[in-house]
Amino acid sequence: MPHSTDEHRPPDADRAELAVVGAGPAGLAAAVTAADHGLDVVLLDAATAPGGQYYRSPADGLGATRPDALHHGWPVFAELSSRLAAHRDSGAIRHLHDHQVWTVERAADGDRILHAITGAEGDRRCAVRARRLLLATGAHERQLPFPGWTLPGVVSAAGAQAMLKSGLVLPGRRIVVAGSGPLLQAVALSLTRAGASVPALIEASGYGAYARAPQVLATNSGKAAEGVRYAGALARSGVRMLSHRAVTGVHGDNRVEAVTVSRVDQRWRPVPGTGREIACDALAVGHGLVPQLELALAAGCGTRVCADGTHAVALDEQLRTTAQGVWAAGETGGIGGVELALYEGELAALSIIREIRGGVRRETARRAVALRRSRRRLRAFAALMGAVHRPGAGWSEWLTDDTEVCRCEEVTAGRIRNACEELGAGDTRTVKLLTRAGMGWCQGRTCGFAVRELAGAHGTGHGAGEAPQGPDRRPLACPVRLSMLADLAGPG
Repeated sequence: MPHSTDEHRPPDADRAELAVVGAGPAGLAAAVTAADHGLDVVLLDAATAPGGQYYRSPADGLGATRPDALHHGWPVFAELSSRLAAHRDSGAIRHLHDHQVWTVERAADGDRILHAITGAEGDRRCAVRARRLLLATGAHERQLPFPGWTLPGVVSAAGAQAMLKSGLVLPGRRIVVAGSGPLLQAVALSLTRAGASVPALIEASGYGAYARAPQVLATNSGKAAEGVRYAGALARSGVRMLSHRAVTGVHGDNRVEAVTVSRVDQRWRPVPGTGREIACDALAVGHGLVPQLELALAAGCGTRVCADGTHAVALDEQLRTTAQGVWAAGETGGIGGVELALYEGELAALSIIREIRGGVRRETARRAVALRRSRRRLRAFAALMGAVHRPGAGWSEWLTDDTEVCRCEEVTAGRIRNACEELGAGDTRTVKLLTRAGMGWCQGRTCGFAVRELAGAHGTGHGAGEAPQGPDRRPLACPVRLSMLADLAGPG
């Protein structure tokens, strides 16, 4: 976005020393830590209640008596929520819930101006001006298409968990959980504890690959122990864990009735003759998470390629981005889990405090050293996790030419292949122009990874499974009314 001028600056812009975008674990930890040290904070979040995707809670009207039973580490969230409430009461934090930030501008004096939409119809606008900005925008789930994935009853793995946490409902009664990554274990266990039958957990990678990094495992013994506990709990619940396998087809007339599970090789190519059907009425599937970077890119932040093949914001040890006055924490800087997000949120706040104050007290400095040490340890584990569960190039062999890749625009794998092989498309942008893949309502959040991989495999770009092309740069992080764009542009 262009630099803002004083003439065009929204007259109703709220001011703060620090603006935090996102009230998930990282943003919540950052906001309350900053307020603890006397900073004036504005916390903006698209949700009604704090907690983000991880700490989703049932609506009050559902009458849930034990919401903590649906979460791991609930006491940590309860303590952060209590501190947030105290700071809201004192005025140290202005929590703007139901506010979705859609772009970030840089003012002539170096301030950041955050533009947000709010209201039941997203028809009201709000602007916040801050000298320093912390982005904790989280992530969305990575999906890989396969025949039948648009059939009713197929949901994302994180979506199934969200249905349970926020709506107290299940996507079915007999649910196969599939994809790749440690999230699948948590999802499967949550579903079984809520009363669902999970006949199988299908993992395309193999957990044995973790043993290739014994030092990382040794310094993260708690993570290894957690994995063992999950495996034991799933076994006691009757869930079969099948590794090096993938769902390569979904069957049913009007709803999921069964899935085909095939053995896959190290590159995730289906092994001929290994397909077996498993009866079910729902499929929860996901292949890891992808950092949400729209606002970071709008703010001018540089990115890096992670071990899982995604792009994340490039950060130094103080959690500073390459853009002046902008920090980031949590999944925005690479997928790493809730513990890492909490540490990074607090560390980023301490870094900001140190810059504003020109230093911190000795005990605070010691706390920052401990947080950096923990961050390095957990980031090493996150890199290992990403490398183990990164999608192999052979996943595209699951697809038939009539398999939809972009659901919004109904673009099939065959059309994408034709755009590359017959029409000369060599990159994702050209594929989009020729097919409209990734140009629908979700703006590529669901199909973006698959489109990039297919474009790379059949065009002249990178090969599938290798380093992806640069992240999509979208000037708007969510749909916005044209009238708001006109207001931002100013007169003339």
